[in-house]
Amino acid sequence: MLHAFLISLAILALLSIVLEEVTHLNKAKTTLFLGCIAWITLFIAADSPSAEKLVEHQLNENLLEIATLWLFLMSTMTFVAYLNAKGMIQILVQKLFPRKVSVRMLMIQVALFSLILSAICDNVTATLVSLGLLTTFELDKRMRRRMSVLIIFAVNSGGVALITGDVTTLMIFLGGHLKMSELLILFVPAAISVMLLAVMFSMNAKGEVTTTPVERQVQTIDLIIAGIFFTTIIMTMVLNMLFGIPPVLTFLTGLSIMFLVGHCFRSDKEELRMLEYIRQVEFDTLLFFLGILLLVGMLKEIGTLDLLTSAYASFNPNVSNFFAGAGSALLDNVPLTAALLKANPDLTTPEWLGLTYAVGVGGSLLVIGSASGIIAMSKVKELTFVSYLKYVPMLTISYAIGYAITLLLAHQIYG
Repeated sequence: MLHAFLISLAILALLSIVLEEVTHLNKAKTTLFLGCIAWITLFIAADSPSAEKLVEHQLNENLLEIATLWLFLMSTMTFVAYLNAKGMIQILVQKLFPRKVSVRMLMIQVALFSLILSAICDNVTATLVSLGLLTTFELDKRMRRRMSVLIIFAVNSGGVALITGDVTTLMIFLGGHLKMSELLILFVPAAISVMLLAVMFSMNAKGEVTTTPVERQVQTIDLIIAGIFFTTIIMTMVLNMLFGIPPVLTFLTGLSIMFLVGHCFRSDKEELRMLEYIRQVEFDTLLFFLGILLLVGMLKEIGTLDLLTSAYASFNPNVSNFFAGAGSALLDNVPLTAALLKANPDLTTPEWLGLTYAVGVGGSLLVIGSASGIIAMSKVKELTFVSYLKYVPMLTISYAIGYAITLLLAHQIYG
Protein backbone atom coordinates (compact mmCIF):
# COMPACT_ATOMS: atom_id res chain seq x y z
CA MET A 1 0.00 0.00 0.00
CA LEU A 2 2.83 2.37 0.95
CA HIS A 3 4.75 1.63 -2.26
CA ALA A 4 1.62 2.14 -4.37
CA PHE A 5 1.08 5.56 -2.76
CA LEU A 6 4.71 6.61 -3.31
CA ILE A 7 4.69 5.46 -6.94
CA SER A 8 1.43 7.37 -7.44
CA LEU A 9 3.21 10.53 -6.20
CA ALA A 10 5.88 10.01 -8.90
CA ILE A 11 3.15 9.53 -11.53
CA LEU A 12 1.38 12.66 -10.27
CA ALA A 13 4.63 14.60 -10.61
CA LEU A 14 4.95 13.41 -14.22
CA LEU A 15 1.36 14.49 -14.90
CA SER A 16 2.02 17.90 -13.35
CA ILE A 17 4.86 18.37 -15.86
CA VAL A 18 2.70 17.18 -18.77
CA LEU A 19 -0.24 19.41 -17.77
CA GLU A 20 1.77 22.49 -16.85
CA GLU A 21 0.30 24.47 -19.76
CA VAL A 22 -3.23 23.61 -18.55
CA THR A 23 -2.78 24.11 -14.80
CA HIS A 24 -0.30 27.02 -15.12
CA LEU A 25 1.52 25.56 -12.11
CA ASN A 26 5.29 25.80 -12.42
CA LYS A 27 6.73 22.29 -12.75
CA ALA A 28 9.54 23.18 -10.34
CA LYS A 29 6.98 23.86 -7.58
CA THR A 30 4.92 20.71 -8.13
CA THR A 31 7.85 18.30 -8.43
CA LEU A 32 9.58 19.81 -5.38
CA PHE A 33 6.38 19.54 -3.31
CA LEU A 34 5.69 15.94 -4.31
CA GLY A 35 9.34 14.96 -3.84
CA CYS A 36 9.31 16.34 -0.30
CA ILE A 37 5.95 14.66 0.49
CA ALA A 38 7.37 11.32 -0.69
CA TRP A 39 10.29 11.45 1.76
CA ILE A 40 8.08 12.74 4.60
CA THR A 41 5.85 9.71 3.97
CA LEU A 42 8.86 7.40 4.21
CA PHE A 43 9.74 8.90 7.61
CA ILE A 44 6.17 8.61 8.90
CA ALA A 45 5.93 5.00 7.69
CA ALA A 46 9.13 4.03 9.57
CA ASP A 47 7.95 1.82 12.46
CA SER A 48 11.06 1.91 14.65
CA PRO A 49 13.98 4.23 15.54
CA SER A 50 16.34 2.04 13.50
CA ALA A 51 14.03 2.32 10.47
CA GLU A 52 13.96 6.10 10.88
CA LYS A 53 17.76 6.18 11.00
CA LEU A 54 17.88 4.13 7.79
CA VAL A 55 15.51 6.55 5.99
CA GLU A 56 17.56 9.49 7.27
CA HIS A 57 20.75 7.88 5.96
CA GLN A 58 19.11 7.28 2.56
CA LEU A 59 17.87 10.87 2.43
CA ASN A 60 21.32 12.22 3.30
CA GLU A 61 22.85 10.16 0.49
CA ASN A 62 20.30 11.53 -1.99
CA LEU A 63 20.78 15.11 -0.77
CA LEU A 64 24.55 14.76 -1.16
CA GLU A 65 24.12 13.69 -4.81
CA ILE A 66 21.65 16.53 -5.39
CA ALA A 67 23.88 19.12 -3.68
CA THR A 68 26.82 18.03 -5.83
CA LEU A 69 24.75 18.51 -9.00
CA TRP A 70 23.35 21.82 -7.74
CA LEU A 71 26.78 23.29 -7.04
CA PHE A 72 28.10 22.03 -10.36
CA LEU A 73 25.16 23.56 -12.24
CA MET A 74 25.47 26.82 -10.32
CA SER A 75 29.18 27.09 -11.18
CA THR A 76 28.65 26.33 -14.86
CA MET A 77 25.60 28.58 -15.19
CA THR A 78 27.44 31.51 -13.59
CA PHE A 79 30.30 31.23 -16.10
CA VAL A 80 27.85 30.99 -19.02
CA ALA A 81 25.72 33.89 -17.68
CA TYR A 82 28.82 36.11 -17.51
CA LEU A 83 30.13 35.17 -20.96
CA ASN A 84 26.67 35.56 -22.50
CA ALA A 85 26.15 38.99 -20.91
CA LYS A 86 29.54 40.12 -22.19
CA GLY A 87 28.76 38.94 -25.72
CA MET A 88 31.50 36.30 -25.72
CA ILE A 89 29.18 33.54 -26.92
CA GLN A 90 27.97 35.79 -29.76
CA ILE A 91 31.59 36.48 -30.70
CA LEU A 92 32.30 32.74 -30.70
CA VAL A 93 29.35 32.21 -33.04
CA GLN A 94 30.58 34.90 -35.40
CA LYS A 95 33.99 33.22 -35.52
CA LEU A 96 32.63 29.70 -36.10
CA PHE A 97 29.48 30.35 -38.13
CA PRO A 98 28.93 32.55 -41.21
CA ARG A 99 26.99 35.82 -40.77
CA LYS A 100 24.20 34.50 -42.98
CA VAL A 101 23.45 30.80 -43.27
CA SER A 102 20.60 28.62 -44.51
CA VAL A 103 18.44 27.03 -41.82
CA ARG A 104 19.34 23.56 -43.09
CA MET A 105 23.08 24.19 -42.87
CA LEU A 106 22.67 25.82 -39.47
CA MET A 107 21.00 22.69 -38.12
CA ILE A 108 23.89 20.50 -39.25
CA GLN A 109 26.47 22.94 -37.88
CA VAL A 110 24.73 23.29 -34.49
CA ALA A 111 24.32 19.50 -34.27
CA LEU A 112 28.04 18.94 -34.95
CA PHE A 113 29.06 21.67 -32.51
CA SER A 114 26.90 20.21 -29.70
CA LEU A 115 28.05 16.66 -30.47
CA ILE A 116 31.77 17.47 -30.31
CA LEU A 117 31.48 19.85 -27.34
CA SER A 118 29.61 17.28 -25.25
CA ALA A 119 32.27 14.67 -25.95
CA ILE A 120 35.01 16.80 -24.40
CA CYS A 121 33.07 18.40 -21.55
CA ASP A 122 30.04 17.53 -19.45
CA ASN A 123 26.47 17.52 -20.78
CA VAL A 124 25.40 20.47 -18.62
CA THR A 125 28.09 22.82 -19.93
CA ALA A 126 27.58 21.64 -23.52
CA THR A 127 23.82 22.26 -23.27
CA LEU A 128 24.18 25.73 -21.77
CA VAL A 129 26.75 26.86 -24.35
CA SER A 130 24.82 25.33 -27.27
CA LEU A 131 21.55 26.95 -26.16
CA GLY A 132 23.46 30.20 -25.81
CA LEU A 133 24.34 29.90 -29.51
CA LEU A 134 20.66 29.91 -30.44
CA THR A 135 20.12 33.33 -28.86
CA THR A 136 22.53 34.82 -31.40
CA PHE A 137 20.39 33.77 -34.39
CA GLU A 138 17.09 35.34 -35.41
CA LEU A 139 14.94 32.20 -35.24
CA ASP A 140 11.17 31.89 -35.07
CA LYS A 141 9.57 29.99 -32.16
CA ARG A 142 9.06 26.76 -34.09
CA MET A 143 12.63 26.66 -35.36
CA ARG A 144 14.07 27.55 -31.94
CA ARG A 145 12.13 24.64 -30.40
CA ARG A 146 13.30 22.24 -33.10
CA MET A 147 16.92 23.37 -32.68
CA SER A 148 16.63 22.88 -28.91
CA VAL A 149 15.43 19.29 -29.39
CA LEU A 150 18.33 18.66 -31.78
CA ILE A 151 20.79 20.05 -29.22
CA ILE A 152 19.40 17.76 -26.49
CA PHE A 153 19.84 14.68 -28.68
CA ALA A 154 23.29 15.76 -29.93
CA VAL A 155 24.58 16.55 -26.43
CA ASN A 156 23.41 13.20 -25.04
CA SER A 157 24.85 11.37 -28.07
CA GLY A 158 28.26 13.03 -27.96
CA GLY A 159 28.68 12.24 -24.28
CA VAL A 160 28.63 8.43 -24.69
CA ALA A 161 32.01 8.05 -26.42
CA LEU A 162 34.23 9.49 -23.67
CA ILE A 163 34.18 9.14 -19.88
CA THR A 164 34.28 12.94 -19.61
CA GLY A 165 31.02 13.32 -21.52
CA ASP A 166 28.51 11.23 -19.58
CA VAL A 167 28.28 9.92 -16.01
CA THR A 168 26.83 6.56 -17.09
CA THR A 169 29.75 6.00 -19.50
CA LEU A 170 32.15 6.76 -16.64
CA MET A 171 30.30 4.31 -14.33
CA ILE A 172 30.53 1.47 -16.86
CA PHE A 173 34.20 2.27 -17.53
CA LEU A 174 35.10 2.37 -13.82
CA GLY A 175 33.30 -0.96 -13.41
CA GLY A 176 35.96 -2.46 -15.69
CA HIS A 177 33.46 -3.52 -18.35
CA LEU A 178 34.85 -1.45 -21.24
CA LYS A 179 38.19 0.09 -22.19
CA MET A 180 38.73 3.64 -23.44
CA SER A 181 39.55 2.40 -26.95
CA GLU A 182 36.31 0.38 -27.03
CA LEU A 183 34.23 3.38 -25.95
CA LEU A 184 35.61 5.53 -28.79
CA ILE A 185 33.77 3.28 -31.27
CA LEU A 186 30.50 4.76 -29.98
CA PHE A 187 31.31 8.13 -31.56
CA VAL A 188 30.54 6.66 -35.01
CA PRO A 189 26.90 5.62 -34.33
CA ALA A 190 26.43 8.76 -32.21
CA ALA A 191 27.52 11.03 -35.07
CA ILE A 192 25.45 9.14 -37.68
CA SER A 193 22.26 9.24 -35.58
CA VAL A 194 22.70 12.97 -34.84
CA MET A 195 23.27 13.80 -38.52
CA LEU A 196 20.22 11.70 -39.43
CA LEU A 197 18.06 13.66 -36.99
CA ALA A 198 19.46 16.95 -38.29
CA VAL A 199 18.58 15.95 -41.85
CA MET A 200 15.03 14.86 -40.84
CA PHE A 201 14.51 18.12 -38.95
CA SER A 202 15.78 20.21 -41.86
CA MET A 203 13.63 18.59 -44.56
CA ASN A 204 10.89 21.23 -44.37
CA ALA A 205 13.15 24.04 -43.21
CA LYS A 206 13.51 26.90 -45.67
CA GLY A 207 15.13 30.28 -45.81
CA GLU A 208 18.18 31.82 -44.22
CA VAL A 209 18.98 33.24 -40.80
CA THR A 210 21.47 35.88 -39.74
CA THR A 211 23.44 36.28 -36.53
CA THR A 212 22.82 39.19 -34.23
CA PRO A 213 25.76 41.55 -34.79
CA VAL A 214 27.96 42.27 -31.76
CA GLU A 215 29.45 45.75 -31.76
CA ARG A 216 30.83 45.83 -28.24
CA GLN A 217 34.57 45.78 -27.75
CA VAL A 218 36.09 42.78 -26.06
CA GLN A 219 37.85 43.71 -22.83
CA THR A 220 40.93 41.93 -21.55
CA ILE A 221 39.14 40.75 -18.40
CA ASP A 222 36.43 39.06 -20.50
CA LEU A 223 39.05 37.16 -22.51
CA ILE A 224 40.79 36.12 -19.28
CA ILE A 225 37.54 34.79 -17.79
CA ALA A 226 36.72 32.95 -21.03
CA GLY A 227 40.18 31.40 -20.74
CA ILE A 228 39.49 30.44 -17.12
CA PHE A 229 36.24 28.77 -18.20
CA PHE A 230 37.96 26.78 -20.97
CA THR A 231 40.85 25.83 -18.65
CA THR A 232 38.37 24.73 -15.97
CA ILE A 233 36.67 22.38 -18.46
CA ILE A 234 40.04 20.86 -19.47
CA MET A 235 41.26 20.55 -15.87
CA THR A 236 37.96 18.94 -14.86
CA MET A 237 38.66 16.10 -17.29
CA VAL A 238 42.39 15.81 -16.50
CA LEU A 239 42.08 15.90 -12.69
CA ASN A 240 39.17 13.48 -12.71
CA MET A 241 41.06 10.94 -14.82
CA LEU A 242 44.41 11.29 -13.02
CA PHE A 243 43.35 11.75 -9.40
CA GLY A 244 39.62 11.02 -9.29
CA ILE A 245 38.83 14.60 -8.23
CA PRO A 246 35.05 15.21 -8.52
CA PRO A 247 34.15 17.64 -11.35
CA VAL A 248 32.18 19.86 -8.95
CA LEU A 249 35.33 20.61 -6.93
CA THR A 250 37.30 21.66 -10.01
CA PHE A 251 34.45 23.85 -11.27
CA LEU A 252 34.02 25.55 -7.89
CA THR A 253 37.77 26.23 -7.93
CA GLY A 254 37.45 27.75 -11.39
CA LEU A 255 34.53 29.90 -10.21
CA SER A 256 36.52 31.14 -7.22
CA ILE A 257 39.43 32.04 -9.53
CA MET A 258 36.97 33.96 -11.72
CA PHE A 259 35.88 36.05 -8.72
CA LEU A 260 39.45 36.61 -7.51
CA VAL A 261 40.54 37.74 -10.98
CA GLY A 262 37.49 39.99 -11.14
CA HIS A 263 38.51 41.55 -7.81
CA CYS A 264 42.01 42.29 -9.07
CA PHE A 265 41.05 43.74 -12.46
CA ARG A 266 37.92 45.73 -11.63
CA SER A 267 36.83 48.57 -9.36
CA ASP A 268 34.83 47.73 -6.23
CA LYS A 269 31.54 48.58 -7.94
CA GLU A 270 32.31 46.46 -10.99
CA GLU A 271 33.53 43.57 -8.83
CA LEU A 272 30.23 43.56 -6.94
CA ARG A 273 28.47 43.45 -10.30
CA MET A 274 30.47 40.35 -11.22
CA LEU A 275 29.14 38.56 -8.13
CA GLU A 276 25.64 39.48 -9.30
CA TYR A 277 25.94 36.97 -12.18
CA ILE A 278 25.14 34.23 -9.68
CA ARG A 279 21.68 35.79 -9.44
CA GLN A 280 21.21 35.29 -13.19
CA VAL A 281 21.31 31.53 -12.68
CA GLU A 282 17.93 29.95 -13.46
CA PHE A 283 16.93 28.72 -10.00
CA ASP A 284 13.72 27.27 -11.44
CA THR A 285 15.97 24.77 -13.21
CA LEU A 286 17.75 23.90 -9.98
CA LEU A 287 14.48 23.48 -8.04
CA PHE A 288 13.09 21.28 -10.81
CA PHE A 289 16.22 19.12 -10.60
CA LEU A 290 15.80 18.91 -6.83
CA GLY A 291 12.19 17.71 -7.07
CA ILE A 292 12.91 15.18 -9.83
CA LEU A 293 15.95 13.72 -8.07
CA LEU A 294 14.11 13.45 -4.75
CA LEU A 295 11.41 11.40 -6.50
CA VAL A 296 13.92 9.22 -8.37
CA GLY A 297 15.84 8.69 -5.14
CA MET A 298 12.62 7.60 -3.44
CA LEU A 299 11.88 5.10 -6.24
CA LYS A 300 15.39 3.74 -5.85
CA GLU A 301 15.00 3.29 -2.07
CA ILE A 302 11.64 1.46 -2.27
CA GLY A 303 13.08 -1.02 -4.77
CA THR A 304 11.27 0.07 -7.94
CA LEU A 305 14.57 0.13 -9.83
CA ASP A 306 15.32 -3.40 -8.60
CA LEU A 307 12.10 -4.56 -10.29
CA LEU A 308 13.38 -3.05 -13.53
CA THR A 309 16.66 -4.93 -13.06
CA SER A 310 14.74 -8.19 -12.71
CA ALA A 311 12.80 -7.43 -15.89
CA TYR A 312 16.10 -6.64 -17.65
CA ALA A 313 17.46 -10.12 -16.87
CA SER A 314 14.35 -11.80 -18.33
CA PHE A 315 15.10 -10.93 -21.98
CA ASN A 316 17.91 -11.06 -24.51
CA PRO A 317 20.51 -8.43 -23.47
CA ASN A 318 20.35 -6.66 -26.85
CA VAL A 319 16.58 -6.21 -26.45
CA SER A 320 16.85 -5.34 -22.75
CA ASN A 321 19.54 -2.72 -23.44
CA PHE A 322 17.37 -0.98 -26.03
CA PHE A 323 14.41 -0.74 -23.64
CA ALA A 324 16.66 0.16 -20.69
CA GLY A 325 17.71 3.19 -22.71
CA ALA A 326 14.09 4.06 -23.48
CA GLY A 327 13.29 3.57 -19.78
CA SER A 328 15.93 6.14 -18.85
CA ALA A 329 13.67 8.72 -20.51
CA LEU A 330 11.30 8.28 -17.55
CA LEU A 331 13.79 7.46 -14.82
CA ASP A 332 17.16 9.13 -14.35
CA ASN A 333 19.79 7.08 -16.19
CA VAL A 334 22.33 7.28 -13.35
CA PRO A 335 20.39 5.28 -10.71
CA LEU A 336 19.05 3.00 -13.47
CA THR A 337 22.61 2.24 -14.64
CA ALA A 338 23.76 1.85 -11.02
CA ALA A 339 21.00 -0.73 -10.42
CA LEU A 340 21.97 -2.66 -13.57
CA LEU A 341 25.67 -2.64 -12.63
CA LYS A 342 24.79 -3.82 -9.13
CA ALA A 343 22.96 -6.80 -10.69
CA ASN A 344 26.27 -7.55 -12.51
CA PRO A 345 24.81 -9.00 -15.75
CA ASP A 346 27.05 -11.31 -17.77
CA LEU A 347 27.43 -9.31 -21.00
CA THR A 348 29.83 -9.48 -23.93
CA THR A 349 31.77 -6.40 -25.12
CA PRO A 350 29.24 -5.63 -27.91
CA GLU A 351 26.40 -5.89 -25.36
CA TRP A 352 28.17 -3.55 -22.91
CA LEU A 353 28.69 -1.07 -25.76
CA GLY A 354 24.99 -1.35 -26.60
CA LEU A 355 24.05 -0.66 -22.98
CA THR A 356 26.41 2.35 -22.82
CA TYR A 357 24.93 3.87 -25.96
CA ALA A 358 21.34 3.13 -24.88
CA VAL A 359 21.45 4.63 -21.36
CA GLY A 360 23.39 7.64 -22.64
CA VAL A 361 21.15 8.52 -25.59
CA GLY A 362 17.79 6.98 -24.58
CA GLY A 363 17.03 9.81 -22.15
CA SER A 364 16.58 12.09 -25.19
CA LEU A 365 13.28 10.41 -26.05
CA LEU A 366 11.49 12.55 -23.46
CA VAL A 367 12.39 16.09 -22.42
CA ILE A 368 12.52 15.07 -18.74
CA GLY A 369 14.78 12.09 -19.47
CA SER A 370 18.13 13.87 -19.22
CA ALA A 371 19.85 16.80 -17.57
CA SER A 372 20.19 18.54 -20.94
CA GLY A 373 16.44 18.17 -21.57
CA ILE A 374 15.51 19.62 -18.19
CA ILE A 375 17.87 22.56 -18.68
CA ALA A 376 16.54 23.20 -22.19
CA MET A 377 12.92 23.06 -21.00
CA SER A 378 13.72 25.68 -18.35
CA LYS A 379 15.71 27.90 -20.71
CA VAL A 380 13.58 27.75 -23.89
CA LYS A 381 10.02 28.84 -23.14
CA GLU A 382 8.68 27.32 -26.38
CA LEU A 383 9.86 23.88 -25.27
CA THR A 384 7.41 22.00 -23.03
CA PHE A 385 6.74 18.35 -22.26
CA VAL A 386 3.78 18.28 -24.66
CA SER A 387 5.48 20.20 -27.50
CA TYR A 388 8.46 17.81 -27.25
CA LEU A 389 6.21 14.78 -27.83
CA LYS A 390 5.71 15.63 -31.52
CA TYR A 391 9.42 14.95 -32.09
CA VAL A 392 9.42 11.56 -30.33
CA PRO A 393 8.91 9.50 -33.56
CA MET A 394 11.96 11.06 -35.26
CA LEU A 395 13.99 10.84 -32.05
CA THR A 396 13.07 7.16 -31.69
CA ILE A 397 14.11 6.43 -35.29
CA SER A 398 17.48 8.14 -34.76
CA TYR A 399 18.00 6.37 -31.42
CA ALA A 400 17.08 2.97 -32.89
CA ILE A 401 19.38 3.40 -35.91
CA GLY A 402 22.23 4.57 -33.70
CA TYR A 403 21.72 1.54 -31.44
CA ALA A 404 21.62 -0.84 -34.43
CA ILE A 405 24.85 0.63 -35.83
CA THR A 406 26.46 0.26 -32.39
CA LEU A 407 25.66 -3.46 -32.31
CA LEU A 408 26.69 -3.96 -35.95
CA LEU A 409 30.07 -2.25 -35.47
CA ALA A 410 30.72 -3.89 -32.11
CA HIS A 411 29.97 -7.40 -33.42
CA GLN A 412 32.16 -6.86 -36.49
CA ILE A 413 35.12 -5.71 -34.38
CA TYR A 414 34.73 -7.90 -31.26
CA GLY A 415 32.70 -10.80 -32.63
